[in-house]
Amino acid sequence: MKKIGIIRCMQTEDICPGTTDFSFAAQGKGAFEGLGPCEVIGFVSCGGCPGKRAVARAKMLVDRGAEAVALASCICKGNPINFPCPHHETMLAAIRTKLGESVPVLDHTH
Repeated sequence: MKKIGIIRCMQTEDICPGTTDFSFAAQGKGAFEGLGPCEVIGFVSCGGCPGKRAVARAKMLVDRGAEAVALASCICKGNPINFPCPHHETMLAAIRTKLGESVPVLDHTH
């Protein structure tokens, strides 16, 4: 079972407990299909707009055992408020550059 760290939108912390993210990871559904069932070992926020802290937080998750990192669907799809992050692509590219090709970075969870 792969260990995964999830980065969520700071602005949705008070309205979404992440239960669907955890469920999809555990079942290997959604974006996790290629990895199979995953154990979530960390669930942190992006640090707020424009998401610059997400890069350091992704590295921290890997340093603490995550074998892959996912941006929660609140960032790329706007779930549950139907408002995707305008910094999603920049954040995703910066995280992938920082972590390198050996660590999968998923652009959503469900």
